[in-house]
Amino acid sequence: MRCPLPTAGALISLSLSLLLIINTCSALYEDQIKKFDWRSVHVGALKQAHIDLNNFQPRVLVSTHEQVVASICPKSGEIIWRQVLEGNERGDIKLMQASGFSDDSSDTAAAPMGSHLGFDLLTVQGSAPALVRGWNTNIGAIEWEWSIMPLNVERAQDALWFYSNSALYHVLPAWGSHLEVTAYFATSGHTTGGTSKIMAAWIKPDSCLLSGTYFVCQEGKQLISIDLVAKSTQVISTTLESEPTTKIQALSGLKGVLIVNKKLISVNKAQSVCPDLKSDTYVVGSFNYRKIVVYADLVKDLLKINAVYLDNCSPVPELEQSVNFSEDYGTPTFRAFDCKLKRNNDGKSCMFLFATSAESIVGVQQGRIRWTREESLANVIDSQFIDLPLADTEGTLENEMKGKSEDFSSLQSDIASAFLRRITTQALQIKSLFLHVIGLGPPPTDTQRAGLVRDSFGLHKMLVLLTRSGKIFGVDNVAGKHHWKLYLPNVASFENSEQMRLIVQRTSKHFPLQPLCTIVAKAASTGNGILFRFNPITGRAAEGGLLELDYKIKQLSLLPETPQDYVKAILILDAANQAHVHPKHATPLAHGMYLYTADVKTSELQGYFVKNVGSSLTCLPIWNVRLGGHNSEQQIIAVAGKNPIEHVHSQGRVLGDRSVLYKYINPNLVAFVTQAPDATHKSVLHLYLIDVVSGSVIFSMTHRKVRAPLHIVHSENWLAYSFFNEKVRRTEITTLELYEGSAQGNNSVWSSLQAPFMPLVERQSYIIPTIVEAMRETITERGITNKHVLIGTASGSIVEMPWHLLDPRRPIASTTQGREEGAIPYIPELPLPTENHINYNQTVARLRHIYTAPSGLESTCLVVATGLDVFVTRVAPSKTFDLLKEDFDYILISIVLVVLTSGSLIVRHLSSRKLLKQAWK
Repeated sequence: MRCPLPTAGALISLSLSLLLIINTCSALYEDQIKKFDWRSVHVGALKQAHIDLNNFQPRVLVSTHEQVVASICPKSGEIIWRQVLEGNERGDIKLMQASGFSDDSSDTAAAPMGSHLGFDLLTVQGSAPALVRGWNTNIGAIEWEWSIMPLNVERAQDALWFYSNSALYHVLPAWGSHLEVTAYFATSGHTTGGTSKIMAAWIKPDSCLLSGTYFVCQEGKQLISIDLVAKSTQVISTTLESEPTTKIQALSGLKGVLIVNKKLISVNKAQSVCPDLKSDTYVVGSFNYRKIVVYADLVKDLLKINAVYLDNCSPVPELEQSVNFSEDYGTPTFRAFDCKLKRNNDGKSCMFLFATSAESIVGVQQGRIRWTREESLANVIDSQFIDLPLADTEGTLENEMKGKSEDFSSLQSDIASAFLRRITTQALQIKSLFLHVIGLGPPPTDTQRAGLVRDSFGLHKMLVLLTRSGKIFGVDNVAGKHHWKLYLPNVASFENSEQMRLIVQRTSKHFPLQPLCTIVAKAASTGNGILFRFNPITGRAAEGGLLELDYKIKQLSLLPETPQDYVKAILILDAANQAHVHPKHATPLAHGMYLYTADVKTSELQGYFVKNVGSSLTCLPIWNVRLGGHNSEQQIIAVAGKNPIEHVHSQGRVLGDRSVLYKYINPNLVAFVTQAPDATHKSVLHLYLIDVVSGSVIFSMTHRKVRAPLHIVHSENWLAYSFFNEKVRRTEITTLELYEGSAQGNNSVWSSLQAPFMPLVERQSYIIPTIVEAMRETITERGITNKHVLIGTASGSIVEMPWHLLDPRRPIASTTQGREEGAIPYIPELPLPTENHINYNQTVARLRHIYTAPSGLESTCLVVATGLDVFVTRVAPSKTFDLLKEDFDYILISIVLVVLTSGSLIVRHLSSRKLLKQAWK
């Protein structure tokens, strides 16, 4: 039976229907995608790398310390594919082996066509269990996987792996006793035999490593090694010229070759090296079918690359080159290189890959830096939004309005002087405009040339990012462009799990004074404090730049602005409980300040009063609180204070009966959360709300059978924190609200030194169907806009949760009073609608922190989320009530205004004529 052919009309109707369907398939708000947000994707600090330029798809295969396996384009440095592995120790990459890349050509394990028996890339990760995976490097997919679970989990963390002759070897050391070596078929996980036990009483942790198939330990001036795959085990002793001053390193690609005091030492008698070489970093490869060693040295700002043949130690002139290397990259370390024939067969083109101490990945090719990847942004530890400076004309006008113009300081602030000032300013502006038109005007400043000028709504700002490696970035929060970067080589985070701090001492609001930021860190060599002051707009050092302190930093706080230069001084408490102020001329402002310290391990809190006696400061201990319990098992896992720039717009909450419930707004209230093991309840969390001026415990609460991860937000009179409930195995969020009652104690000034009164506490818990990784509240300029809580999830989404859903005063049943207050009836499950995900499909891998800052618009809050990626956007919790919508019909409103204006003029004219006629009657 033949089907009838469709007629021409039916075809036209079908085509029109398909077109209509295609048009209706467009996503909502598609024009808004990446208009007010951007994301930068990273892989992390480089751990292992392999370059393959001769493949049909040239690629750079990398593994990183952030548990990422990725393929990078060697031409541009862009990510071709990226796989984020499991977090924590389970995703720690122990070994990355590319097929056919070894000192033995028999190590190739490429899969035959149409089979899955080989691999392009092999990785070993974790320890208990250890996961072995084979990858297809073209698409980044896992082709096979197997795992082993060791019997001794504690010893499994010290396990080592190596690949040789198509077999994967697992080395498990028992320190001071023996080595257990097991060989597996790499693709299947089956053992090739039993586990061999090699007696080695000389092995010690922190002084042993694996170099190919050789297990090597250093003892004084000797290297003691053993070949793990040899038929007969024999201990090899190699004497050194002198004791190593730095930790020995293995040279990848050569069995039994190590780097000792910048020289190559071989414990393998079958492998010869060039003993006269001395360099900071080496890598092994092949060139013209001969094995070579390439080495690089950084001399001032010049990176010199050289190579020698291993067989006769003769130089390779084709690879000698020098590259300008900026100090912002840090100290380079050679990771990999490869060469390929040029298209016209005119020699070879080689690429060299470097990892730096600033956690950058640098690709060098043909005597220049081909591309760089700033992977330190995968570990951002602090962030600040800085207002951009005003244009020159706006700055002059602002000075005029303030009456603080330096050019007219001798004139009195009266009407005549103001008029003269205005006329002179306008004349100077006309002169500047005329000179600019004819090309004789002053050149634009660097900030103006880069477009770094404040906009009308304060949405365009400089985003300053501080990373774990000590690198600082100045990023345009609108376009994502890196305007400047700095690197501090000798800095580290503090003790007690405290990261380096980025502090804004002076904003851009004080024209013509430049903004000032300070990095507070610890010197990696001495442990003393370091202050680095810089201009956040230009990235240049300011106020002396780097200042090395002669004491260790224990605690710090910001003082009020000084009237001379509008700088907020930094009050520092050192390890000897002595107070210091920087800059020193602000020392009198420290009198009467209160400080507190918290020891994470002992859970002891100490409060201090700073007193200025003469020209020196003294710290007097005034209170002490111990949160460790009777057996001192409790440890502080979270401390949450309030945002110092937060404004509270409303002092109370209007109830259904039109009465006011006043908020308990204590600016000195800090939340402390401790965790302790419990024999009955497994784990117990304790929450304490403490006034850090008087040391009074305002409120405390206990959660049993719950554990970290814990994330907490403290704002105004409320508190929200998330934890994992082990009893029912779910994540919960508990919220607290504190109120004074129906009468306000003091409506003008808050004092923690008065007799404290206990607030009324409303509390409630909610179930959230996801794992929480970060929490932060929105903040606006005046605090008028509703508060929302931004919740970062394990899937990389950022959910904007209105406070109405987290409100602890949500009634159990719908009542008249609840409806009058606008409270939503209580439901334990929190909804996560997709329209509340502010980063839609721009997921942030390994989300760790969310930072917020106010903009010039009261309705808008700026947001930056950091983790493995960086995502920047803006949110409007109460919608953009102070801004016209983008689809606002300007033409229609203009026509209406013209019609109304014309109508009013015509009606006025007719009315006047009517009145005139009535007057003549």
